[in-house]
Amino acid sequence: MSTARAFLTRTHGKGRLSWVDWLTYGYLILGFLLILLPVGWIALNSVKSRAQLERQDIALLPSDFERVARATVYGPDGREIFIIPGLPDWVLNWSDLSEQERAARDVPGFLAGLNGREFYALRSHLGQVPPQTRALIDARGLPEWLLRYPSMPAATRADLDLNAVLADLTPGETRLVSEFLGVAPFQPNRLVTQILVTAPDPETGVPTQWAAPSFDPSRDVFAARRVDNSVDGVVRVPTAGAVANRIVEPSWGNYLEPLTGRAYGVNVNFASCFTNSLLVTVIATFLTLLINSMAAFSLSKYRFRGQITFFLVILATLMVPPTITLVGVFKAISATGLSGSIWGVIIPGAATPAGVFLLRQYMLTIPDELMEAARMDAASEWKIYWRIILPLALPALAALGILSVIWRWNDLILPLVAIATTKEAYTIQLCLLEFRGEYVSQENYRLAMTVVSLIPTTLVFVFLQKYITTGIANTGGK
Repeated sequence: MSTARAFLTRTHGKGRLSWVDWLTYGYLILGFLLILLPVGWIALNSVKSRAQLERQDIALLPSDFERVARATVYGPDGREIFIIPGLPDWVLNWSDLSEQERAARDVPGFLAGLNGREFYALRSHLGQVPPQTRALIDARGLPEWLLRYPSMPAATRADLDLNAVLADLTPGETRLVSEFLGVAPFQPNRLVTQILVTAPDPETGVPTQWAAPSFDPSRDVFAARRVDNSVDGVVRVPTAGAVANRIVEPSWGNYLEPLTGRAYGVNVNFASCFTNSLLVTVIATFLTLLINSMAAFSLSKYRFRGQITFFLVILATLMVPPTITLVGVFKAISATGLSGSIWGVIIPGAATPAGVFLLRQYMLTIPDELMEAARMDAASEWKIYWRIILPLALPALAALGILSVIWRWNDLILPLVAIATTKEAYTIQLCLLEFRGEYVSQENYRLAMTVVSLIPTTLVFVFLQKYITTGIANTGGK
């Protein structure tokens, strides 16, 4: 800690900051912010709820306004719009709950304490109309075509006597079936959440609670309804003196649900993806260090015909974009039977021209006299490589190993070619693609799992970066 403090407080001038110090520290702070701000933004958004992300709420913290419910109920008297205060959070956030969380709630018991239009609104909101309708059809022996009626063509509906079926039901049963079928004057009831705002009444000035679809303090007025339903219709309320409370509530389920395989709308287990990426990274890094070091050893310490040609060919492959070789890599993986297996990701990337060049340039700095002395002591070529060259080349090996971990962990193209058809072998990068589909977008899960995927490479780089600098700085030096 003292070393870091001494470094950060070091000055170019004698006891005071010179223009060089201001420029240097400004550059360091700017670079730090450019790196930290995007990662910080992802981390803060990863604990926001899906509803907050879908509303594109620009609030910095994972928070939301205190809310009440606005219900729309259809009946014989037409449409009714009213406010329902005091509902539990799980009712307001019903659409964001997972299947397990919904099953844990006593919905029938909650509805049993309600009546009237509040009951009809919440029965639809909590998804009880379809199951209760099916149970009623089974209990009363009603025609099975009632379940298919909403999706039938108009010509088919005309041939069915729906009024005769409804005539034999009680008023409550008729309403239930009519809401399910969407028969006039009944329609599916709706319930949405609105912001609870406390503001003076525009006529009396008395502090009153209002339900507003949106609240922008920069505007002069906002549209809202009375929470007590004493006045029907929308009222324009001045924002002066209006207060809307925000509640900070991180959504830790964004992390827990994908890692435990309970993410709604996603059929992959991120924990298995994490394990697959870990296996690919460790095994591929080991093979990369072994193969590249052998090639670098032969190219730096032996003299044979075509040595320069081989080295130039290896360097030339650095100029070939990886996308050019995708078709060839795919055919090779398919021909060898590695498609759908993590070995199809490990083996094609085991040897890298950059790694061969890095290690060769470093091994050139190792004196050949050490090898000659080892041969005089009857050491085999393998022992020279394993016991002398590799320990002396450890800084370069460490640098290449760290870079290989970062490459393999973040690789998307090769897994997309090799294992895209086998979800059990998915790596982290492929799993992140699963959180955005054609019909569902789970941005809350994807942001959270992006943060999880950043942790290993960040730790490797932070704690082992000195090996990268020393390994690369000493490459090619005498």
